[in-house]
Amino acid sequence: MEFVQGTSRRIHFFASRLKYSRLMRVSLVKDEAVESLVRTLAEHLASWGGRPLLCVFDRPKTIALQWRKNAEVTEWNPIFAYATLELGVGVELCWPYRAQQKGSVENLVGFVKSSFFKVRRFHDEEDLGQQLQAWHGEVNEQRPCRATGVIPAVRWAEERPRLRPLKVQPEDLALRIPVYVGPTGTVLHEGHAYSMPPEAISMPATLYLYGQRVRIVAGRYEAEHPRKFVAHEGSSLAEHRAALVAAVSGKRGRRYLKRQQLLELGEPAIRYLTEIVHRRPGQWFQDVDRLHAILQSHGPEVLRRAMEAGLQAQVFGAFYVERCLQPGLNFAEAVQ
Repeated sequence: MEFVQGTSRRIHFFASRLKYSRLMRVSLVKDEAVESLVRTLAEHLASWGGRPLLCVFDRPKTIALQWRKNAEVTEWNPIFAYATLELGVGVELCWPYRAQQKGSVENLVGFVKSSFFKVRRFHDEEDLGQQLQAWHGEVNEQRPCRATGVIPAVRWAEERPRLRPLKVQPEDLALRIPVYVGPTGTVLHEGHAYSMPPEAISMPATLYLYGQRVRIVAGRYEAEHPRKFVAHEGSSLAEHRAALVAAVSGKRGRRYLKRQQLLELGEPAIRYLTEIVHRRPGQWFQDVDRLHAILQSHGPEVLRRAMEAGLQAQVFGAFYVERCLQPGLNFAEAVQ
């Protein structure tokens, strides 16, 4: 899409339509990955007020990985298969030789392109979203469908009682992903590290991926974290950090583990600790002990902000961070 303001970008969309009423939903999505597909499908089912017996799809790799010449699927995308099982919908795939099915799916995509994207101009992406919302009202509630001669919303009133209740709401839909608890007691997913109890190290696990959180289960050990989206950002629970430090033998080993846990806070922590080590090569371990105590008591976000303020003010040491956290004193006042 080329916008009026001069910028351009590739737009991905997910389109669905109820067979009887021809009620249509179109959503802008960030990509064509399996997570975008199943989460948007769940949102569309919820907007219809229920789920049909069967959902017919085209045949992308996000759904089917392998199939025989007779159209029988021999390997489903496991994330898609589990999600549709959770949603409680049957799945049927189009086959190139079944013109009616294939044409129905392709006609839906072509209709959206020809009647919306190709005949309108958009100032920017926000304007595109607003026009798409208004277009939904036109095609679903104002104009009769060419195939039935009836406004889709009218037939939807007849169709809706036949839809079955959703087994899971969109916000509660979890994708099930096999993972492994690494030697540092963390699970990696899409570049983000999530902590687990040290007893779970080296165990196979299952990561349940929700829209805004993750739940990890490894045998009898379980942990829940807020989902991270910023590149290289992770989530470490205080009880996991404490248990991992306690599991390490020797004062020197525990101290280096504390430093490693501080460094995992990201670039501000790396720069801040580097300055401390260079400025106080013989006493840096004392700062590490005190900073780690702050991490455990106040959490990573508070400590990260204090370190960022210290870098900006060029004041380095646990004493500064501790002063920042005094009640009624902000970061700027702590420098004075």
